[in-house]
This record gives sequence, structure tokens and C-alpha cells, in this order.
Amino acid sequence: MADRDPVSLPAEMRAKLAELELELSEGDITQKGYEKKRSKLIGAYFPQTPGMDPSMGQERRTPVTPSSSSRYNRRRSSGSRNERYRSDVHTEAVQAALAKHKERKMAVPMPSKRRSLVVQTSMDAYTPPDTSSGSEGEGQGDGDEEEGGDGEEEDGRGGGGTSSSQEGSISMEHWISRAIHGTSSTTNTTSSTASSSSSSTRSGGSGAAGGRLADVLAQHVHISAQHHHRHHHHHRHHKTENHSAPPDVTSYTNNTTTTDGIQVERTPGAGTAPQRQTSKYGNAELMETGDGVPVSSRVSAKIQQLVNTLKRPKRPPLREFFVDDFEELLEVQQPDPNQPKAEGAQMVAMRGEQLGVVTNWPPSLEAALQRWGTISPKAPCLTTMDTNGKPLYVLTYGKLWSRSMKVAYNLLHKLGTKQEPLIRPGDRVALVFPNNDPAAFMTAFYGCLLAEVVPVPIEVPLTRKDAGSQQIGFLLGSCGVTVALTSDACHKGLPKSPTGEIPQFKGWPKVLWFVAESKHLSKPPRDWFPHIKDANQDTAYIEYKTCKDGSVLGVTVMRIAMLTHCQALTQSCSYTEAETIVNVLDFKKDVGLWHAVLTSVMNMMHVISIPYALMKVNPLSWIQKVCQYKAKVACVKSRDMHWALVAHRDQREVNLSSLRMLVVADGANPWSISSCDAFLNVFQTKGLKPEVICPCASSPEALTVAIRRPLEEDSTPPGRGVLSMQGLSHGVIRVDSEEKLSVLTLQDVGSVMPGAAMCVVKLESVPQLCKTDEIGELCVCTVATGTSYYGLAGMTKNTFEVFPVSNNGTPISEFPFTRTGLLGFIGPAGLIFVAGKMDGLMVVGGRRHNADDIVATALAVEPMKFVYRGRIAVFSITVLHDERIVVVAEQRPDSTEEDSFQWMSRVLQAIDSIHQVGVYCLALVPSNTLPKTPLGGIHLSETKQLFLEGSLHPCNVLMCPHTCVTNLPKPRQKQPEIGPASVMVGNLVSGKRIAQASGRDLGQIEDNDQARKFLFLAEVLQWRAQTTPDHVLYTLLNSRGTIASSLTCVQLHKRAEKIAAMLAERGHLQDGDHVALVYPPGIDLIAAFYGCLYAGCVPITVRPPHPQNIATTLPTVKMIVEVSRSVCVMTTQVISKLLRSKEASAAVDARTWPPIMDTDDLPKKKPPLLYKPSNPDTLAYLDFSVSTTGMLAGVKMSHTATSAFCRSIKLQCELYPSREVAICLDPYCGLGFVLWCLCSVYSGHQSILIPPSELEVNPALWLSAVSQYKVRDTFCSYSVMELCTKGLGLQTDSLKSRGLDLSRVRTCVVVAEERPRIALTQSFSKLFKDLGLHPRAVSTSFGCRINLAICLQPHRLGKLADQGTSGPDPTTVYVDMRALRHDRVRLVERGSPHSLPLMESGKILPGVRIIIANPETKGPMGESHLGEIWVHSGHNASGYFTVYGDEALQSDHFNSRLSFGDTQTVWARTGYLGFLRRTELTDASGERHDALYVVGALEEAMELRGMRYHPIDIETSVIRTHKSITECAVFTWTNLLVVVVELDGSEQEALDLVPLVTNVVLEEHYLIVGVVVVVDIGVIPINSRGEKQRMHLRDGFLADQLDPIYVAYNM
Repeated sequence: MADRDPVSLPAEMRAKLAELELELSEGDITQKGYEKKRSKLIGAYFPQTPGMDPSMGQERRTPVTPSSSSRYNRRRSSGSRNERYRSDVHTEAVQAALAKHKERKMAVPMPSKRRSLVVQTSMDAYTPPDTSSGSEGEGQGDGDEEEGGDGEEEDGRGGGGTSSSQEGSISMEHWISRAIHGTSSTTNTTSSTASSSSSSTRSGGSGAAGGRLADVLAQHVHISAQHHHRHHHHHRHHKTENHSAPPDVTSYTNNTTTTDGIQVERTPGAGTAPQRQTSKYGNAELMETGDGVPVSSRVSAKIQQLVNTLKRPKRPPLREFFVDDFEELLEVQQPDPNQPKAEGAQMVAMRGEQLGVVTNWPPSLEAALQRWGTISPKAPCLTTMDTNGKPLYVLTYGKLWSRSMKVAYNLLHKLGTKQEPLIRPGDRVALVFPNNDPAAFMTAFYGCLLAEVVPVPIEVPLTRKDAGSQQIGFLLGSCGVTVALTSDACHKGLPKSPTGEIPQFKGWPKVLWFVAESKHLSKPPRDWFPHIKDANQDTAYIEYKTCKDGSVLGVTVMRIAMLTHCQALTQSCSYTEAETIVNVLDFKKDVGLWHAVLTSVMNMMHVISIPYALMKVNPLSWIQKVCQYKAKVACVKSRDMHWALVAHRDQREVNLSSLRMLVVADGANPWSISSCDAFLNVFQTKGLKPEVICPCASSPEALTVAIRRPLEEDSTPPGRGVLSMQGLSHGVIRVDSEEKLSVLTLQDVGSVMPGAAMCVVKLESVPQLCKTDEIGELCVCTVATGTSYYGLAGMTKNTFEVFPVSNNGTPISEFPFTRTGLLGFIGPAGLIFVAGKMDGLMVVGGRRHNADDIVATALAVEPMKFVYRGRIAVFSITVLHDERIVVVAEQRPDSTEEDSFQWMSRVLQAIDSIHQVGVYCLALVPSNTLPKTPLGGIHLSETKQLFLEGSLHPCNVLMCPHTCVTNLPKPRQKQPEIGPASVMVGNLVSGKRIAQASGRDLGQIEDNDQARKFLFLAEVLQWRAQTTPDHVLYTLLNSRGTIASSLTCVQLHKRAEKIAAMLAERGHLQDGDHVALVYPPGIDLIAAFYGCLYAGCVPITVRPPHPQNIATTLPTVKMIVEVSRSVCVMTTQVISKLLRSKEASAAVDARTWPPIMDTDDLPKKKPPLLYKPSNPDTLAYLDFSVSTTGMLAGVKMSHTATSAFCRSIKLQCELYPSREVAICLDPYCGLGFVLWCLCSVYSGHQSILIPPSELEVNPALWLSAVSQYKVRDTFCSYSVMELCTKGLGLQTDSLKSRGLDLSRVRTCVVVAEERPRIALTQSFSKLFKDLGLHPRAVSTSFGCRINLAICLQPHRLGKLADQGTSGPDPTTVYVDMRALRHDRVRLVERGSPHSLPLMESGKILPGVRIIIANPETKGPMGESHLGEIWVHSGHNASGYFTVYGDEALQSDHFNSRLSFGDTQTVWARTGYLGFLRRTELTDASGERHDALYVVGALEEAMELRGMRYHPIDIETSVIRTHKSITECAVFTWTNLLVVVVELDGSEQEALDLVPLVTNVVLEEHYLIVGVVVVVDIGVIPINSRGEKQRMHLRDGFLADQLDPIYVAYNM
């Protein structure tokens, strides 16, 4: 079966197969259904050979004729033309370019998707792509019905087909092998030089797909050059039951098995190695990283693969030059000295022939209509077809004339009142007619002309939000349209409101819908007659035009221009009276309107109109009508020719000999040439003469620019140009030999129109004439063009009133030229060639590329059938000061993940080889989802808009910023530090003040602080219990806002005594033993803390495990207990049960807990004697906390430091026994613990304690308490503030009505260990301003491990400014983000580009000194530099408490000295970067106020390209890009930037985020994102302080524990 000639099948069988093929290509049946039906059909014809597996037979391939055209070419014995057309070159070039790539293997990591995002296709639902096939090997056609080509291009971008016989293949083969190997070898037609990858069979199991893909990727999409024969391999199908997660392709080896003795080609080195078994999920084989360490994790292996890929950079090296200061210079594309330059002479304007005015030409179109309507009323004007191809009705000239008169009369006299007519001559009206009703349109159009009203033909708005319909509305509004004419059927089909009225469409003005059909109109009186004038300067009609950006302009055409244009067309097309013309084009605009509505009436021609709907059902309909009516002329687009080829079956009766002219409306399109060639090739035997094909070039502004004349015997033959793409990209014409791959073949579009002159001008601002070998914009000078863009004078001047100048600057003509929007040149013999459109022009890195050319290249990539109906959109977006190319394609409904990824990698290579330009983003969307134009093409600007908004919803995305973006700023070279000698001149560091500051001096402050006389907090408590026993120190609130419990001084003292007694009795503890306190936030915790002090033990507060989440929270508790060497755990009964529960023992080893004591029932007796420490420098308590990088660190707080800390806070916040303070913080570490447990005892004020966890139940709890207790000072955390902002955002009014009042609050301090979150504090202040919160009340504090509070900024908002104010406002400064990356601080104005707002972190506490030091050299820094914050203070912690006693780490952090300057003082290093600014504000004592600005943690900062980035800045940019991104975290891995975003929305939106995230990080931070990970909400871990734990996230990512929705690896 395999080697029989397909012609030997009976004709009806072939017809059925072709029909099937068409169904498949249109996407009407699945691949599986196709296979089934096909084998059934063939099975009936070929009896099955015994013992032969049917699936094998079905998979056999037939040897096929050697050119991509063979599917059009029934093998005939005669009439075959043996020379090769050049139009195939493109497809072949793409194949050859890809074959070349085979040598350069690149491993591309495939993105990983969550299962729900992968379309569940069963494994055998698609045939494996036959990688050795050629342009017709779509993996479907088995060689038996080759005419079923790639028929789904909707826009006529079909592959070209030409005939060539068997012998012709040798030269072809020779050509390709030379192109690939550079040798001149001749090969045999049946052998293949480079194509055995197709034999990769399926291995069973879920690793199979991975195996095949790994194979393909390893060979980097191995495509055979010889694309004109198929192998007879038997592809084995092993059905797999469950389609597991998409295989993860991380291996470089090919696990393909070989069958039938055909040796599979391997990647070098892998061929000899024994084959590895695939592991059970995907094939995450062990892979070695760059430094030889094996990596077993799937994700890291994949990233490693990406790293390895990126190690072979394709980009030119960045030029090295020293960047002075931080004006980072983006790399400017330097022109290549070797690039081709235009060398020709200056061109001369071309003149067309004279427009010979024939004596009987009518003086105007209305006059023509009147003439034919009266002298030959029975002559047919228009025949319309129904969807079955039957004539629906015939409009005669008589009918057209009478009906148009009726429309004209009704327009002028029946709308509005007699005194106030709605429409006067010169007004604009909209024409809204469907594509299947040309007769009604024609009547209305001529009715308008007769009434001297200006018609504006537009598309039918189908829905209220049709793509582009809104822009059309703006056009109608600007034209002042108030009436819309429409047909009966169309009027009925418009969307209606429940009352039956047509709603106003989005963006449309209010219009009156007027049905312009005869039966609804009044007859004009006998004496009424339209006024028919000669053509004049009045506007005849307005044609709409959609621009590149989606805006719609109206091109006005004058009556004289309309008439002259018809005359010019009549002359160049030699139209004669009563000719028949078949029109497939849209009759409302452009070529369809000009030929089939205007010129046809001038010449009394008969138009056969084929609606788009009929073409969809029967693509051959237009050819059938040409035969049936013996039409002389047909107007088509290349798509119609292409469709006819696809659907063409051996129709004996087709005869095209009557055609004298086939007008190809989009003949200027680079890919129309292949459709023309293929069409001629097939239909030449059907009487089609080669000279009949007449491509034309047109534009809305210049109307018909050029058209090829139907050939007379002696005129010039059509021209072809094979041009170098490289040359074209530099705007230069270089004729290329066909050996080169990257060429563009163009056909001419004839010569200049009669009566016109044409020239070519440069694209830059001045319209200067081009040289003869230079591409420019075509400009025409003739009466027959548009005259203006309606209502847009400026744009009109630039387009319709252009005066081209020669080199010396003199205009070449006193008449204005019109820009056509077409790029091209005038070739030899005055032939015009169009190489592209201005709208499709993309200038990337200084080189020009045309969107259409890139579309053509993408469509030529195998498998061609991959793209659904050829629907590809190419546009450019501007990112980082250059255009970047984006390709969006619709994929077939049945394509798999692998198919798409494979196709994408091939497209990238093909575009790279042929156009030498990188694709920035390649996106695949499901079929039929791109916005459509009314005739089914892709609405480009709308697609681009969706892409940029992030609402395109692609199903696959591949970004390649690493290869495309070559204009990044220079990597920074660190400058050596300036030595001490040149610096220390007084307090100046290189011309700037040294950055140092201090709070008030504790020693000099006079205050009546009674507690100062005690060294120990325990003593202060005993003293308060004696002097003010009943003074309430603590009040704890529950979630309802009522008091749960409270403690007076004496109650606390007594509870502490009992606990101390219990520790001594039950625990037998020695003094100095460590005790872990595992309590919920509350009063028990405080009592237990003081109990430990009374017993001489060292307490450690530990957050209790979460009962719903024991598995993750308990190990941390256990770790702190172990690391702190606690000898006993004190807790409540409930928690002690929890610690001993089953769930707990599953999480940790329960036997290793120290003794657990619960303090719910305490012994009655008190201890014999309270412990008093001998030395105030001994340990008071340990403070354990998990840092943002996930490190657990405990610091030691001595009694001295604790007392100094409390005193500092008392002075800063002015705390006294009469004050009440509300605290909504976690009481386990840092300042939160000190405020909760220690400060009230020291200062005597009452603390109202609000556990933050209660806010989850009642978000208003904290603020209600503040209002109810009339609190003036309150402390909270960022997470509390966020909870209030999100939870109460919509409730401020109801809270106000309940009497919530925050006007008494004078300080609300956010306790934090990070850069102040300015956006959150501002939105909090704004939100609660209505409830009386003073905008200046909110401030922040800053602490870290080595010093739990460095700054604390309470503002004093007294009744008057001078009453108890002790601190100025927090000041916000704006710094230049680019300077900050270089560790410099440069202040800029608010709102300037790259500005970053920073809020000061609070006023420096009394007794604290700060200096900014260089973290590397430890030298002091100037005020304008970013450096590490170092602190010297009495309440610094005395060191880390670690089991291993890492002394080096400890001494460095807690006892550092400057390398020069003041080298005596011992400083503690905070590990945070920041800077100091002396502000203009003074504090109460009249001192200048020094503000500290914290920028970020040193260990979180990322060094990328020599610059320092803070994750929060990148995250802020990312969160802003799309409404669905709720949270973001970034980290680096092997110099790759990984961005993790949480998606709040459907998983379909996940892929929209990838380009947006990549764009914003490039644009704002000059960084290329390596990996984008999209996860569910809540995946990014956040600690109790509300800080992101990026290192935990990173570990989770590398261990593949995030269950991401999508992971994109940017190339």
C-alpha cells in the first residue's frame, strides 16, 4: 500500500479523503477521529494483508514528490512545468535553517504546569510528529491525498506549491545539502542525509513523552533537511492509561529505543553510553551542575539546564567603559560599520500614463447611475448568492436607480420635521450592512450620494464589546453621525434591550437606526428629482481605517477623487460595458468597494458577489461562479486562492479561460506570491493564463497605488525580486542569490496608476527622496486619493500634504503627495515592489523587520498544521527603550504540551536564522480565542492590548529576554575604597559629613525616675507591690473586647512568688537554669516570666504550636527548647496536653522533651526567699527569633541591658503610672516582648493587652479598644495594620456610627525589623482619617537582633504644637533607585522617574549612638552613601546564645571597631543597610533632628550585575503590574533572578503574568528575570511579624514543594 501511486485510488475515494483532510485542517474533527475514518475508508479499498498490524500499515509513509507543492499537483503526464518557482524558497529556507540548527544543540527547559492546566489528551490522540517530514508532512497526510494541504490559514498565508517532477529533486537535494554541509554532494532521492530522529518510538509509561521530548530537545528540534520523502518507520503506540504530569525534561540523554534495526541518531557521546532507565516521574535524571555537583531535584536540575543554556550566550559582549556617577547609560546600539548602505543614485519620481478622458465617460457616478438606470434598466448590476451558492436575487440598474432615489428622498424629507430636518446635504450618516447583503448596501450608498449626504460604511457591531467596535464609535462621534442606515435583517439581528430598543454601543454616539429598505420607505413625489451635479470637491464618502495602535481614523474621499479613481481603474483594467466581474472582497471598503460598487456602476458592469459565509462553506464557490457566468474579471485575496487550492478536487468542469484579469487585492503582501504561484500551477491546466494574475497595492489614504495590467503581447513581463533579508533590515535592496536562506521573494504590483506620479521617501521625519537601492515609503501625487483624516488637521498635513525634497532640500513638485503607508521601491522598467507596510514595521536594535515576514517564517515551520488556521499575530512592544518582538499564535485544539513546546523552539530558531532577530515572547493561545476583525482575520491592536493588560490567557508562553535584551546598563565594577589618610579631615568623608547620629544622652536627663535606683526588674516589681499594691498594670482583652483578666502590682508579685516556689519544689532548678515559657499571649506569660526572675532562672518565651498546624509549628518550638538548653518547659494545661498528644508525637520525638510543668494550679506557699542576682551583667532572659532568611538566632539580654532598655523607652514615650498604652503585638521576641512584659513593671503605666490572633475573629478589636479606653499611645505590627486595612476598609462608616473615635491617639507605632512599609502606613492613615486618626500619628520603630530597639518614634500631638512634643514628624524622602543600587544616596523630587519613597524609621532612642559603616572595609561612610547601620548603646544584647558557641560570628556582630577614624568605640553590627540624613526639623530641645532610614537587610540584598538590589523594590514593581498578583517574593539562584507571584484568580490567568513580570523588572530595574513561578495564595511563607521568608521559599522551590500553577524558564 505504501508505495502505490495515490492516483490509483478511485476518484470518489480521493474526493472523500480530501474532504476528510479539509475537515481535519479546519479543526472540525480531531486527529483521532481523522485517523479512524481514514483507515476505515482505505481499509474498504485495500484488503488487509494477513498478519499485518493495521496500525502499522496506517503509519506507513509514501515516498512523495520533492516539492512542497506536490499536494496540489495531481501527477499528470503532460503540462507539468519543470522549473522551480522561487516562492517556495521561504518554506525550504526555514526547513534548511532548522536543519542547520541540528548541529548546535541547545537544551531548552520546558515550563512546568500544574496538571489541571494541561489539556487531558490521551497519548494516542495524536500521531508523533514525523520530524523528518517536509513542508507537507503535517504528521497527518499519509501520502494518499496530498492535495489536502495546510488549509487552515484564514489570512491566505499558505505555503506555496509548485510542480516539479521526479528528476527536479536531485538539484533541490543538492541545493539543500550544500546549504547545510557546504559541500557539493549529489544524493539519491530515496536516502536521507540527516533524518532518523523520526524513528524515536514510544517507550511505555509516563516517562515516554518525556523520552521523546528529551530526544527532540537534546537534538534541539531535529529537523531533517530533506523534506521530500518519508520514512517507512512503524511508530509503535503504547497506550498509557493515565496521562501523568507533564514530563519534566531535564536530561540530556536520549532515551529512545530502536526498532526494526534502524539506528537512531544520538547526541554525541550519548550514543555509546548504556541507556539509562527513566525514573518514575518524568525523567529527572541526575544531572551534574557546572561545578560537577550532582543535582537530584527536578527544579534545580531544570534551572541548571537553563543556566547551562545561558552560559552559551548569543548576545554580543557588552562594551566596557567606566560609568561615571550613577547615570547608568543604557547600551546604545552602535551601528555596525559593515552593515550594507545604499549606494545608488537619487531616485526620480515615476509618472504614470496620461489618464485619457474618453468622450462618453460620465461626469459623475450619480450621472452614470442615472444614465444606466434610464437607458438600460433591465441590465443586471449585482447578483448576490446565498450560503448554498444559489443566486439569491439580481439587482438591475433600473432597480438600483429607483431604490437609491427613494433612499435619497426619505433621508432628506422623512427624518425630523419639515422645519427641522434631521439630515441636510453634507451631513455624515453611518452605513451598517452585513457582508451578505451587498444590494442593500449599494442602494443605501448611492442613495446617500444622490442626497449629497456623506456615507460612512462600517461593520455591524455584533456585541456591545466587539473588538474595535468602541473605536468605530469614536469615529462616528467625531464625524457627528446621528443616523445609521441598515437593512431589515440586520436591524432585527442587533442586540436589543428588554424594551426592544437598540442599546447604545460602548463608545458610540446616540444614533437613530433607519431601515433603508424599499418596503419601509415612502415613494418620492413625481416632481421630486435628485440634483445631479458634475463631480466636485465635496466629500463623497468616508472610509474607516484601523491604525497600528487600534485607533480608527476616517479617510475622506472627494467626489472628484472618487470619479478620477474609477476612471484610472477603468483605464488600467481596460473595463468595458456589461463585463461580468466576480467579487469575493468586502464591498464596504478598499478594493472591493472601488471595483465592485463604484467602477462597476461607471461601466455598467455585472457584479457577482460572493459572501464570506459562502466562502467558508465552499472555498471553490468563486471559481465555480467564474465558470458559470464566464466572468472576465475576479477580485480576490490570496487567502481565497489558497482556500480554493486546498479544496480543489479534480473538477473536470472547471474552466477559467474566460478570465482576462484576476485582481489580487493583497498582492503587495510578501506572502501572496506563493499563493499566486501555487494557484497558477494548479489551474493552468484549467485554462488559466499566467498573464491573468494581477496583484495590486492599495491603501485607505492613497486608494489604488498600483496594479499590474492584464498583459498585452508586447508589454513587460512580471518582475520578481529575490532580496536579502539582511539588506532589507537595514533598508537597503540587495538582490540575493538563491543559495542564501534568508531571502524575501517579491512580485511586482505593476506600474504607477494613470494620471499619477510616484516617488519613494525616507522613513525619517523629512520626506527626502530615497536612493534607487533603498527601501522607503511610497508616495503618490494624483487627484484620485483621499484628502484628509476627518477632523484631524495635524495628522492630515503629515500624510496627505507631503512635499518630497531632493538631496539639496528643494521640493520635487509644487503639488502635494500622499503617503501610502506602504514600504517598497521602484524597480527596473518602472515596476513597483512593495516589501511591507508602515503599520507592520518593527525597528529592533536599529534594524527594520516586517511583521508579515515574521508571520510567514513562523507559518513555514513544521508542523505547519500546528497553527490553527494559520492564525498568527506579530507585533512589537517597547521594553527598556527598544522594540521587542512578540509572536502570538492560536494552536490546534488537539495539540499537546510537547507539540507546542517543540513548535515554539523551532519558531525561535527559524526566526533567528532567517531574520537574525530574537523573539522576546512567544505565546500560544487556544484556537478561536484571539479577537477577530469582522472578516475573521486577527484584530492585531486588540491582541496587543490584551497581551499588555495581561488578559490574553495564553496556554503556553516562552520568553527569551536573555537573547533579545542587549542594551542593559554596564555591570558595575566596584571602585576601591578611599584610604583613611585622604578622608579624615575633621568630620568629613570625601567632602560629605560622616554619617553618625545619637539619641539624647541618658546621663544628662533629669527626671524623677524612681525605678532608676533599682538594678533589677524583679526589685522594681517588689517595690511597686509594696508602694502601689492595687495599681492595675495589665488588662487582657478577649475577642469581644471585654476584659478577660487583669493584674495589679501585688497580684503579679504574688503569682510570681508561687511560680518561683513551684520551680524550686517540683523542678528542683538551680539559679541560672533556662526555662522555656510556652504560653499563649496573655497574663500567664507575664507571671511566669517574673516567676523565673524570682527563682533566679533564665526565661525564654516561645510561641506555642498552632493546634491546627502541629506538623509545621511544633518542630520550631522543639528546636528553640533544645537550642536554648531549657531544662524545663512551663505552660498551661491545654498546651501541655497538646505537647503530649498523638499528633505531636508524630511531628517530633515526644520522649526527648524536658519536664513539662503546667502553672494552672499553683502551690499556695511562697518561696522562702527571692533570688537576687549578684552581678547586673548576668543573664536576665534569652530572646529567640527566626530572621527573615529563616535563621533561628537567640540573643542574651543582661539585667543591665534590660533596665537600660526600659528606661530608654520610658523616656522616649514619656510613660508614667497614670498613662494607658494599648499593645497589639506578639509577646515572644524583640520590642513586642519588652512592651508586653517589661515596660509596665518598670514605668508603672497600665498596658491594655490585645492578642493579635483575636483580630482574625474581630478585626475591629484593636481600634475599638483604643477608642473605648481613650488610649493616647498604641503599638502594633504590620500584620495587624494590614488586617485592619483589608478587614475594615469598607466598614469605616459603620464603625463611625458605633462611636469609634481615634482622635485622642497621638502615637501609633508600628514595631518592625525592616524598612518601613510606607504604602501600608499611608493607606492606614488615609482610611482611618474619617474616624479622627491624625495623619501624623502613625510612625515606625526599628530594631534587630543585636539591639531590639534602636529607633522608636512617638510623635507628640499635643493640644498645641509646643505642649509635650518631644519628636518631630517622620520625614519621607525620595531617593534615586538607580543610585541606591550603587550604594549611593541621591535625593530626588517626588514623582521623578526611578524615585523610591523612604520613611524614616523613628527617632533614635536615648542612649543610642549610630554610625554608618562600609560592611566590607568597616570604614565610616559619608552621608550620601548607603552602608551598614552600627549601634553603640547600653541596651545592646550581649551576644548570640548558640549551642556551638561560634565565637567568631559573635564577636564580629557585637564587638566591631571601625577600621579608621574613631577606632576605640565598640559597635554592634545590625546587618541592615541604611543611611542618615540631617533634617531641617528640630526637636523639643532645639537640636537638629537626625533621621535614620533603613533600606533593607544585608543578607537579603541581592548582588546582580555588580549592583545591589533589595528584594522589596522588585516585589513592589511586580505587584503593581497586574490586579491578580496579591503577593510576590524574589530571590536569586546561581545568578538567576527567580520571581514567585501569588495569583488571585483563575489558573488560566497564570501565564498572562509571565510577560508582565518580565517586562516590569526589565523596565524598572534593568534586570532579566530567569524564572517566573506562579503559585496559589498563601504559598509565600510569612513570619509572625508579617515579613516574607524568602529563603524558606527558595528552599521550597528548589525541593519542588511549592506545587506551582506554572513555572516559566525565561531563555
